[in-house]
Amino acid sequence: MDAAMIQQKKILRARTNAEAGFSLVEVMVSMAVLTIGLVSLLGVFGLAMATTQTSQEDMIAKQLANEAYESIITARNTTQIGWDDIQNVGSTNCPVTGDATCGIFLTGLQQIYSGGSDGIYGTADDATSAQRQTLHDPGPDGIFGTADDVYIPLTGYQRSIALSAVNATLRNVTITVQYATPQTRAQKTYILSSYISEFQ
Repeated sequence: MDAAMIQQKKILRARTNAEAGFSLVEVMVSMAVLTIGLVSLLGVFGLAMATTQTSQEDMIAKQLANEAYESIITARNTTQIGWDDIQNVGSTNCPVTGDATCGIFLTGLQQIYSGGSDGIYGTADDATSAQRQTLHDPGPDGIFGTADDVYIPLTGYQRSIALSAVNATLRNVTITVQYATPQTRAQKTYILSSYISEFQ
């Protein structure tokens, strides 16, 4: 066998190896990896859809907590209520008035009513107003005050306001909103925790 013949066999062998393509095992492994990736992507897509469907309820819960906190701040800033009143009903921490008990905010989860005559959420006069709080939606035309406005009752929501003394001039405010979503039928909770000072 001469050198030319050996060289020709090497070239033929190289061409055969270059044109061999993928083996069946390589194709099966790549399909398995692709299937796992697609199934994971579908799982993430399903989770995103579920989160999107409950986002309105989550936003309402956040707004209800912020609204209650802002009413407490506003009442303090306008001196509508005294520092001893910014506590839960029956509190014995009454440094300003020296009373045996003070505080106006109800304890435990309460139905969501309008602010009552004092305009402060979470107090005893809320339930006496007998007006459940509603969400005002502008309707399909997107304009408030037209005939197609929608009022959504907030019957599935409950709110609690817990106040605890940090020191004589600072209190911790924890507002909890509990609600159920139609998609999951499980109770969800939104918690807003902040502080309020005696001073503005």
